[in-house]
Amino acid sequence: MSRRFAHLVVIAVVVGLVSLAFARVNYAWNWAGVWEYRAKFLHGWLTTVGLSLASLVVSTLIGGIAAVCLQSKTPLVEAVGRVYVELIRGTPLLVQLLIGFYVVANAVGLENRYVCGVLVLSLFSGAYMAEIFRGGLAAIPATQRDAARAIGLSPWQSLRLVILPQAVRLVLPAVAGQLVSLVKDSSLLSVIAISEFTLNAQEVNSFTYSTLESYLPLAAGYLLLTLPLSALSRWLEGRFRYEA
Repeated sequence: MSRRFAHLVVIAVVVGLVSLAFARVNYAWNWAGVWEYRAKFLHGWLTTVGLSLASLVVSTLIGGIAAVCLQSKTPLVEAVGRVYVELIRGTPLLVQLLIGFYVVANAVGLENRYVCGVLVLSLFSGAYMAEIFRGGLAAIPATQRDAARAIGLSPWQSLRLVILPQAVRLVLPAVAGQLVSLVKDSSLLSVIAISEFTLNAQEVNSFTYSTLESYLPLAAGYLLLTLPLSALSRWLEGRFRYEA
């Protein structure tokens, strides 16, 4: 049995079981009422796409910078990176969003809740990215760096040609998982009144009193965002494995 066929079989079984469960539910579906708000769903989904893409880029940059700080031999620089990572990872994202928007953003005069949401979400995910990147760099044996120096490579060339290709291959699965979590964490931006996918689904539910009809499209919409990320990660893993 091929792997692709096995995946199709498992998906068919899961869909069949879920369909059977829904068929046994005594529930009066109201898809017509929810369909009237399709534009609201689309607007919320597109907003989530934009916020997620921006956060993906910014969190990766923050994670890379923080990882460099964690690897620094200067105590003060290392302390900045470590305090940032532990503080962010040790507190809930919900609290960070509330403090970030209603306290910090208000103190510095930042009124755009979308910018604030992206920054807080990026800082949150960046702390996890930093530990992932640090672990990937630390996993490269010192003999690789010694070999790079032995053949006359500069520190930058050693990093670019020897260390990073190996580290990227090691961290890809963890990075992909963190990016998927970041997309789903964006649903918490509704607490600062950002009109993203989850908030719009909640509003449609309050308008129509059709809970399942409001939240099933929400699940499907997030799958449309997370599945391509997972597929891209697997493709990159194969690509880097081939190059190695």
